[in-house]
Amino acid sequence: MFRAVERGNRAGMTDALRDCTVVVPTIGRPSLDVLLDALATSTGPRPAELVLVDDRPTGTPLSPERPGLPPVRVVRTGGGGPAAARNLGWRTARTGWIAFLDDDVVPDPDWYDRLAGDLAALPADVAGSQGRVRVPLPESRRPTDWERGTAGLATSSWITADLAYRRSALAAVGGFDERFPRAFREDSDLALRVMDTGSTLTRGERWITHPVRPVDRWVSARVQAGNADDVLMRRLHGPTWRERADAAVGRRPRHLAVTAAALGAVGLLAAGRPRAAALAALGWAAGTAEFAWARIAPGPRDRAEVTTMLATSALIPPLASWHFLRGAVQHRQVTTWRGLPDLVLFDRDGTLVHDVPYNGDPEQVRPVEGAREALDELRARGVRIGLVSNQSGVGRGLITRAQVDAVNARLAELLGPFDTVQVCPHTPEDGCDCRKPAPGMVKAACAELDVDPARCLVIGDIGADVGAAAAAGAASIIVPTPVTRPQEIAAAPHRAATLTAAVADVLAGTW
Repeated sequence: MFRAVERGNRAGMTDALRDCTVVVPTIGRPSLDVLLDALATSTGPRPAELVLVDDRPTGTPLSPERPGLPPVRVVRTGGGGPAAARNLGWRTARTGWIAFLDDDVVPDPDWYDRLAGDLAALPADVAGSQGRVRVPLPESRRPTDWERGTAGLATSSWITADLAYRRSALAAVGGFDERFPRAFREDSDLALRVMDTGSTLTRGERWITHPVRPVDRWVSARVQAGNADDVLMRRLHGPTWRERADAAVGRRPRHLAVTAAALGAVGLLAAGRPRAAALAALGWAAGTAEFAWARIAPGPRDRAEVTTMLATSALIPPLASWHFLRGAVQHRQVTTWRGLPDLVLFDRDGTLVHDVPYNGDPEQVRPVEGAREALDELRARGVRIGLVSNQSGVGRGLITRAQVDAVNARLAELLGPFDTVQVCPHTPEDGCDCRKPAPGMVKAACAELDVDPARCLVIGDIGADVGAAAAAGAASIIVPTPVTRPQEIAAAPHRAATLTAAVADVLAGTW
């Protein structure tokens, strides 16, 4: 009996990994090889796929292949940043779970086994499972300021150094908010939005090691750009976001006070008030000295660390204040992140191709200008695409279904493959539930690809396309042609002048 239960548990864990894709965004750091070696030698069942997202603008192709890895696929963003890289990774995956790893971590030898155990039989209301992080610090001396900061990852919540999400949970909120341009706060923002849907996140039992990577002496000054991201977090999640995200308060109020003292000293001196200027300068000096000592005292106190702390402690308050003010201006008005749709469905005649009534001849298929490029842009971002087409000529006996299929095959030759093709062969008099503006084809396409209609968009040229989308609970964009009636254009919730412009709106998140 015990062995049967053990075999059952093992089978469940294997099934969990088979329904999981590991996504690793990378900028090609040497640490990627260490990660891949660890994954290649880890014990346990392999996931369905390993997706490496190359986030370099340019560079030689990655060479990730090595024995022991699951099937590996490399996709490229062209340099979109961490949020965009992770989004491309999960959108191109087709499994129920997505496990994110950073390219500078080292999974434990039993990482696969423990990931499988963490995911197996999780309740449906659990949307994500976070791994556990250790940060090795030097044993022969006290850690530097940078090392202490990195060590904070060991107790941080919802960091994507090792975090697995249900794909459906990512799709429901549009994935990572790409308005966060750095590897900072984008993971906390995602976690809060997922939990806002009523789902929960949990901690698993798998472990990774996060080494302290080497940096130059000015890194603490550069990371102050994250103060702008903190403003965005407050705009999106309100004043209590830090408590919800388990994020430290930091020293921003003191940085603002120290910066104000410095500016006051300069202004008072220029105004001919040297005594007041001296008092303001004394306040700046005292605040800077206190900040520098707070960073020096717990550290090694060697010459290099002390001089770095002194220099950067003078720079950080004004930099933090500048980025905070920059963020306040940049993020004056923000909306909830919607991300890209999971599926874009296109009408065929008049939208993707020039309309030839009741066309049954593949040789007459002529795509509209920019159609191939527009569809390829969607594919490159991991968005699935499909076709929904009324073909009443079949029901009227003017063309055959085989001719319709031949025309659609020619369209795929010219524009690339479609993830789903839905055709209604009925006449308006048949009263079917698939002919647009009925929602049948849109719902069938979503069901085939396991897409929530709310994450689907229909692009067409007449009111029937818009109506089918609305009836199915999907969004729509109308691209008018000479046959589009003015009242259809006026009633459409979203309009675009051309197919290219419509896809540009989709990629910009304004769908």
